[in-house]
Amino acid sequence: MDQIYLSKNRSGMAAGTYVIIKPIKISGRQKIEKPYFYNITALGPIKLEIINKIFTIVENSLEKIENLIITGSFLEKGFSFNDIDIIIISEKEEKTTEIAKEIERELAVKAHIILLTHKELMAGLETDPLYSLMLDRCVAKKRLIYKHKRKIDYKLLDLHLLKSKTLIENFDLIDGHQKYDLTRNMVAIYLFIQNKKISYDLVNKEIIIMLNVESQSIKRNIMDKNEFLSNYKAFYNKTFSIILKNIKNGAK
Repeated sequence: MDQIYLSKNRSGMAAGTYVIIKPIKISGRQKIEKPYFYNITALGPIKLEIINKIFTIVENSLEKIENLIITGSFLEKGFSFNDIDIIIISEKEEKTTEIAKEIERELAVKAHIILLTHKELMAGLETDPLYSLMLDRCVAKKRLIYKHKRKIDYKLLDLHLLKSKTLIENFDLIDGHQKYDLTRNMVAIYLFIQNKKISYDLVNKEIIIMLNVESQSIKRNIMDKNEFLSNYKAFYNKTFSIILKNIKNGAK
């Protein structure tokens, strides 16, 4: 009673809400579990409630999972997201289609579920920069403890980079969030081959340096088209040249 701490990431209690504080008794079998927040300062009560319900739905549907992770644009401020990215870590082959349907029925939001084994997750973290981004900012059911060494497979990165070329070819056909995703993919690959740390903050800083535009301007689709495409093509060609050079020199 002398010291009461209320986390900023709390479900159902907005700032200024009146509450009653009273002692509770917890039996030996009962345990209060709180999710783990990574690089998230605060989430609104509605989003926290959605996360808790997703955890409940998944755990009631699957017998045993290693971890459950929420990531992606859902964790950004506001409600400008198309779906919720959910990573399920399990050693069993699970059917996730029905889980996604139940989440949509219960919460009226679409769920994009990625099912991975521990081995597949580690392989992704070692070779694919987007895996590092996914776990840089996320909410996890259990603590994340993943140690890995970076393995640069240039042929694989060449395939990943090819996806970002679609922005150049389809600039007028895709929205701001799609443009940002493709830009982020390219910049993350560049940082990866430079052996630099990969995080949302560092990627967004690199976007400003290399493309002379802020990430929010890309998402809102309000950047100067000609300037952006000119900078984007130059940066794409620079990244592609590094990858191609290493492939020709015999690197993977």
